[in-house]
Amino acid sequence: MHEMSLMADIIQIVSEDATNRRIRKVHKIDVIVGDVSNVLPDALELAFFYFREHGVGVLNEQTELVIIREEAKAKCQTCLYEFTPDYRLALCPKCEIPSCVLISGETFTVQSYEGE
Repeated sequence: MHEMSLMADIIQIVSEDATNRRIRKVHKIDVIVGDVSNVLPDALELAFFYFREHGVGVLNEQTELVIIREEAKAKCQTCLYEFTPDYRLALCPKCEIPSCVLISGETFTVQSYEGE
């Protein structure tokens, strides 16, 4: 479960930034997770709960994790058809040519956090 190490990295990044800004308590962390980012939102949330329970970094028992899902979108470079792919590499459902490029859905990033 690589989500455990991903969440540890998120907490470290947020904790370092919060410390630099003299923020002692983080109330909410917003994370964007793309549908084809190879990150499982449920596993990420489970890792967050583990770290929160153990008071890692600037987390406390009230800290909330908000996962914002980013829908996967692809565009065929041959016929310009846009669709929702199941995988990163996709065959165009319209012209059936494998010339598709992902437009969205790969993102995995901290969008923002709130604290005091």
